[in-house]
Parts: sequence; C-alpha cells; structure tokens
Amino acid sequence: MIVLAGLCGFSLAPQAHVQELARPADDQASGLAPSGAVPEEIAALTTALDAAVAANSAKSRFLANVSHEIRSPLNAIYGYAQLVERGADVDPQHAARVIRRSAEHLTNLVEGLLDLASVEQGVIRVESGVVRAGALVQQVAEMFAPLAAQKGLAFQCILPERMPEFVRMDERRVRQALINLVSNAVKFTTAGEVSLRFTWSGQIATFEVRDTGPGIAPDRQEAIFSPYVRSGDGSAADEPQDGAGLGLAITSAIARMLGGDLQVESVPGKGSTFRLKMMAPQVSGFVDRSAERLRPIGYAGPVRSILLVDDDRDHLVVLRTALGEVGFDVALASDGQTALALAGDEAAKDRFDAAVLDVSMPGMTGWEVAAHLRAVHGKSLKILMLSANAEERHGLSGQAADHDAFLLKPVELGSLLDAIGRQLDLTWNYPQPAAAADEPADTSTQVSQIAREHAERLKTLVRIGHVRALEGEIRALEQADPAAGPLVAKLYACLDRFDLAAMGQTLEEL
Repeated sequence: MIVLAGLCGFSLAPQAHVQELARPADDQASGLAPSGAVPEEIAALTTALDAAVAANSAKSRFLANVSHEIRSPLNAIYGYAQLVERGADVDPQHAARVIRRSAEHLTNLVEGLLDLASVEQGVIRVESGVVRAGALVQQVAEMFAPLAAQKGLAFQCILPERMPEFVRMDERRVRQALINLVSNAVKFTTAGEVSLRFTWSGQIATFEVRDTGPGIAPDRQEAIFSPYVRSGDGSAADEPQDGAGLGLAITSAIARMLGGDLQVESVPGKGSTFRLKMMAPQVSGFVDRSAERLRPIGYAGPVRSILLVDDDRDHLVVLRTALGEVGFDVALASDGQTALALAGDEAAKDRFDAAVLDVSMPGMTGWEVAAHLRAVHGKSLKILMLSANAEERHGLSGQAADHDAFLLKPVELGSLLDAIGRQLDLTWNYPQPAAAADEPADTSTQVSQIAREHAERLKTLVRIGHVRALEGEIRALEQADPAAGPLVAKLYACLDRFDLAAMGQTLEEL
C-alpha cells in the first residue's frame, strides 16, 4: 500500500512512516510480541518505501529537466512569431528557418524523454549519423541570437574557413548539449558578449562557448556539473535564479555517453568558457563553407511513380507537393485497403516504383500493408516506412522486415528525397549556379592541363568505384590547381552523395 501511494503521487511523510515501521521492533526489544510483522518484513517494507521516495524524486528531476530543455527553443519560436506578427523588419525565410529548427529540436526532445530516464540508469542508445557540423552550430546560434540581442549582448558564431562538411556524430544529443551551454551563457551574462566557436582537427570536434558573465568560483567549478547546482550562490542581486540547475549535469552526462569531455575555465567577474570535445570522424572531403547547398530539381531517366499512404490528409499534401516538385508521379491513399487497391495485383506490379507508408493508421497498420505489398510485388517495389516511434525501425518483433527504409516523423523533406533516391538509384539534377549562365557552353578550354591529368585518373577510379582513392585524388587536384576550385567543389558534392554516375558525367564534360 505504501509503495502504491508513493507511485501514484499521493503526499507521503517518509519519516513518519519509517518511525511507524520501526515501532514493532521497539516493541520486540521491550519484550512485547510484534503485531504480525517480523524484522525481514519490516526491512522489505522499508526498502520499498525508500524505492518509492526515490522514484518520486526521479520523477521531479525528470519533469524539471523537461521544462528546462523546452523553454529555449520555445523562446526562439515565440520571439520570431511575435516579430513577424508585429510586421517587424525580419526576413520571413530566416524566421521560418529558425522556427523550423527550433521545432525540430522540440521534436527531438519528445523522442529523448525516454532517453533521459535511461541516463539516470546509465543506459543509453547512441545513434551516430552523418551530420553537417557547421550547419548544426549555426542552427544553435540562430536560436539564441535574438535573445542575446534583446539583452544587449554581442553574439558571435565562429566557424573555420575550412572544415569537413560532413562528420559522424549523434546530432540530436550534440545539439542538446550545445543548447544547454549557450542557453546558460546568454542567461547568466548581463553585459558584454557570448560566442559559440567550432573547430575540427584530427577527427576531433571542439565546441567552445565563451561568455563575459559573472564567472564561477574555483571551489564551485566541479560542483556545477551536479544536478540542482547553479553556477552562483544566489547572493548576487542580478544573478538569475530561474532553472532547475540541470543543464550542465545533463550536458556532462551527454559528453561522457558520447566518449567526449566537458571542461570549464572561469575567472570570477570576467566570464567562463565551456569546452566540449568529442570524436567526429570525417565522412568525406573538405568543401568551402560558403558553397551553396542546392536542392534537386529533378532526376535523370524516366518518370518514377510513388504511392503515399497516410491517414493524415495534411501530411499527404505536404509530401505530395515535395515529391511532385522534383518530377515524381504521386498517388495518394488514406488507408491500407485503398493502398492495396491502387497497387493492384501481381499483374500490375510495375505501376509503382516505391511506396511510402505511415505505420499508425486505423484499420490496417502500415506494417500490415507493407507485408501485403511485399508478398505480392516482392523486392521490385521499394517500401519506405514513416513512424513517430523510433522503436519500430526494425519492423514488427519476431518478423522479417518487409521494408527497405525507415524514417522518423516528423520527416525532413530533404532526408525523404535522399532515401527515395538511394532506393531507386536515382541521379539527381541540380540547378546551375547563377554564374553558370555567363560561362561559354564549351568550358573545356578553361580547365588547366594539371586538372586534365587529375581528371583522367579520376575517370579510372570512378570506373572501378574506388571511393577512398577518389577522395585522395580530388584533394590532390585541389592542392595542385587552386583555380580548379569550382570543379573540386562539384566533385566533392558528388562524392558526398556517393553519386559516382554524376561524377563521371562531370569529368566527361571537361
């Protein structure tokens, strides 16, 4: 009964209960018979009570952490929404990007709620993926720049001129750690500046958050990484007292989970520097940070047909628009039965090249639809699943996976296009840079002899598919002929997408 009361949230007075439980033992010591209880039972009840109190405390810490984590991206969304609503001089596309990225962070927090409980137990699932490190840092900076400006603080985001565009890391948790650090820096700094700096060397990424805030006393620099401990002692009148004191504790836990290190350097009255280091292996070649990332406008070859299945009409419209813009022939179904009717029987198996299925639907689930489609059409129909539950990525427990790819909702449209492109082995078409219109149609005379020699070697490597050697040869071209920068950037872009067909076509056109 005590355990149930504690877990259901009823008010407990632990000391009174412990004293009551101890009373039979006192009676026994006085020679009186215990009222139906033996010392072992009393010990078990006491242990259960301690467990209930600990669970209640963990729940409180968990809820406090969620509040701490949600407020920062909400502030960015709320702030930009107010600026747009008032008609302020704000670039709407920039505001939309900040709002979208903040919403993405909130989505990641929802997914991370169970992970935070796992952190308490020291058990965590690390998901390493390919990340644009520079873009990640800029996204975090854009979330806090308005708040810093509102407080009259200078805010800097400092990136190196040359860095790997793609590295491998756990993007969600690195973003969470950076948000915690930058949020604290802006919150506790009343004058001066805050900076977020990223450097990369020897496969190690270093994120540095520097502020000109009140600083941290030497005897407190270790304690601040413990839960519920703030950087100051609360004696300063201008020291903010909001927050649960969990941000640094969580960030430190994230650093350890990812095999990294979090350190602080601080001088009271002058400011603090938090330095987060972790392994971030480079995925492929260096590119200029200023190079524009282009979205595909189509693909080579015949028109491909896609079947979209989702009971959410708004979601279907968004996906149909995104896929239709790049040339797919899209059919829609709002339930499993309609999807199977559209896909037809084995005689009509060539009607669709791929199907994108929502998992949670009334009637037939996405997994049931996938099983029917796989049984009828086999591997000729590529099946991509969409779900809000990351635990479902491997399909139904105990059954062979009937899908070719899994994407987590809310899905980033670029990621969806990438996934479909990989499954259908598409070669994407990209818009030509603005300067390309002024270039002569025959660009062969503008390529140096040095570049031609490297291009011939690259053609051979493309034919045999030697990716590692391709990267080395492109880097050699970059060093040998600085004037070949545009060609090098295009080759690196192909390599990043593992699009050897496009790379071969680029080389043939020289």
